Amino acid sequence: MTSSTSNYSLKKAELSLSLSQNQERQAWLVFFAASFLVSVPVFFQAPLVRLFPWFSLWLTVVWILLGGFLYQRQKTRYWGDLLLGFSWSWLAGSIYWGWLRYEPLIHLPIESIGVPFAIWCLWRRWGLIGNLFYLGSLLGTAITDSYFYLTDLIPYWRKIMTVEPSLASPILHQALAQMQTPWGISWAIVLVNILLGFSLWSLQKSQLHWWAFAGAVLSTILVDSLFWIAAYFA
Repeated sequence: MTSSTSNYSLKKAELSLSLSQNQERQAWLVFFAASFLVSVPVFFQAPLVRLFPWFSLWLTVVWILLGGFLYQRQKTRYWGDLLLGFSWSWLAGSIYWGWLRYEPLIHLPIESIGVPFAIWCLWRRWGLIGNLFYLGSLLGTAITDSYFYLTDLIPYWRKIMTVEPSLASPILHQALAQMQTPWGISWAIVLVNILLGFSLWSLQKSQLHWWAFAGAVLSTILVDSLFWIAAYFA
């Protein structure tokens, strides 16, 4: 009797460990997928929307249909959920960078286009992964935009949007010089720590939707760093 109980307890512990390892693997996959999706609009959508804004806008429908298709299947539900949340970021990016990019003041309002729907879904406990990914991405955008306002980089934003890419180098160097002042560096440190704080807080949780949120927020630091490097070598 003791031996049977011992074997049962051992098998139960092994199953628990296996489930825990599987959950951890899924959490990291969701985290890296969220991080990747934040970078997609920067490196793929940004050049696409300048040349083919309507095509970029209609691609939103493709992401929604693909996300819905994946969401209907148990094995791919996480990825469908994430893709549906990503479709809000793609839609907002298509609208703003396609037609309204010359005015920084409306950037954040346009990016927030899906917030009422996301909040409603969170209240209903539906699509938690995708909607928290979208809100995490939006939080990163809000903090990045705050840096532009705090360091008076908005005029450079406007100038870059009105010149040909080949003529943007001097403007980028002027903006970089302003970022390298004590004021610019201080605010960069403060805002990066805010992003890190949100990310690390989310990573302490076991639910996958918080890992999607963390991936979206944390990858903002990587994307902004790549912009800084691009400006430096322009």
